[in-house]
Amino acid sequence: MNKRVTLKEIVGTKIIYTIILAVYYWMWSRSDWKDYYQTIQGTLGVVVIGFFIFQLFRIKKYKSEGIDEMAEHNLKRCDSICLKLFLGAMIVTAWAGGVLGHIDAITTTQMGWIIIISIFLMSVIRTVLFAIMDSKGV
Repeated sequence: MNKRVTLKEIVGTKIIYTIILAVYYWMWSRSDWKDYYQTIQGTLGVVVIGFFIFQLFRIKKYKSEGIDEMAEHNLKRCDSICLKLFLGAMIVTAWAGGVLGHIDAITTTQMGWIIIISIFLMSVIRTVLFAIMDSKGV
């Protein structure tokens, strides 16, 4: 825990946030109930609280160390690219949901999963794109 905190690490942990979001969406959208679901919910709650506390300390340590301005600039460019990609994906999702919803080919739960998976994929793309840009010093 004494090693330097990098912006790559901070960006990479956003993938874990999306995994947590996906598990919570699964909990909200399911229509059945099994006894072990409560164990999963409780365990995830403890993991989330622990992860957020750990992240709080890592981000605080990152900010107290010298900030890499080039990495910050690359992150802003990655965010700009990913925003455009995500906007396109959500337009296609909304359009497909509108069209397929009229013929009852897709449910709202399925639309939710498409959105959650899009968010997850965008966080992975953002991390990979940032790592490539940061390693090349673009």
